[in-house]
Amino acid sequence: MRTAYKCRAYPTPVQAAVLSRTFGCVRLVWNKTLDERTRRYRNENTRTSYRETDATLTSWRRGEELAFLSEVSCVPLQQTLRHQHMAFQNFFSGRARYPRFRSRTGRQSAHYTRSAFRMRSGSLTLAKTSTPLRFTWSFDDVDVTELDPTMVMVSREPDGRWYVVFAVDVAESAVAHPTNHAIGVDLGLKTFLVTSDGVQVANPRKLAGKARSLARYQRRLARCQRGSNNRRKAKAKVARTHRKVRNARQDFLHRTSTALVRSADMIAIENLNVSGMVRNRRLSHAISDAGWGEFRRQLEYKCERAGRALVVVDRWYPSSKTCSTCGHLLAELTLSARHWSCPGCRTRHDRDLNAAKNILAAGRAVVRARSGDACGADVRRQGSSFPRSAVNQEVRAVRLGA
Repeated sequence: MRTAYKCRAYPTPVQAAVLSRTFGCVRLVWNKTLDERTRRYRNENTRTSYRETDATLTSWRRGEELAFLSEVSCVPLQQTLRHQHMAFQNFFSGRARYPRFRSRTGRQSAHYTRSAFRMRSGSLTLAKTSTPLRFTWSFDDVDVTELDPTMVMVSREPDGRWYVVFAVDVAESAVAHPTNHAIGVDLGLKTFLVTSDGVQVANPRKLAGKARSLARYQRRLARCQRGSNNRRKAKAKVARTHRKVRNARQDFLHRTSTALVRSADMIAIENLNVSGMVRNRRLSHAISDAGWGEFRRQLEYKCERAGRALVVVDRWYPSSKTCSTCGHLLAELTLSARHWSCPGCRTRHDRDLNAAKNILAAGRAVVRARSGDACGADVRRQGSSFPRSAVNQEVRAVRLGA
């Protein structure tokens, strides 16, 4: 299993110059290769293999026009070609969109394999540099002097901060102690999540809290003249604001996902279509600020490491409109209705708590179907997965409460 450790880096002026030159060459190779790939595919309808791009890079380094590519390590340049080849594979398989050109004003990075760096006694020395790169190690449970990374990535954020990431192959982590407990999780905007146990986690709305300051900094940036030092400073201030929001959101998601993984052996969540939901112009900012996709990604790898089971319920399952007590299915339930009373059993439900209970029941049905205890159980079908009341199965009006 591979894990990564991200640390702040503090390069010297000489190291920063070498790394900046490397970033520029990496960006040039990516953009030039992408342009030639695109032109060849449009004109000849032919894909370009990694071997062809590698041979082209060799010819560039030996030529006179791009001879400066030989001044930096060739490993980050080759890694750029590998990443672009993988990006095209993901695009043609439908897993990602078409690769885009890289800008010099965005985040810059360079990947070094073992042949391009030296790690001894916790000291990192990169290719084309003569002195070790200073970084801050903040992982107390890992001894940096015994670290044996397989890859090192150095990056520079738009706000000017430098980072170094160590990719390390580690043994399988120990399985967490069983809790004999399962929970269903319903994600939302007003409340970030509600579990089937009734636990509610408020939505911190990190971006909304910085919206006024961010808008002010962006107005200052728009008034600055292009290419001026004031514009560079204003752009760095906007980038710092975004970095603070991003770090605060990541911290919240990590704390919340870790608490869930530690509390239950099985976690059931909905397969939300986040990419489709953000197309709603009224809710796109709130959904992006919540970070549902990142939250699910963290749950997936943390459950895998801890030996927990993460069950994903189909997105079309009517968890909010189904009564978790008797299984009655409503014909319609508006988004503004936060509470409703079941016409079948007269039980009053909180919308989010009821959905979390239904998600848990649907997740257990999926587990039973996988283990063979239930024949043909599938939560993808329309309607409720629970037994309904023997009387009054017709759809009736529902009383909504504020």
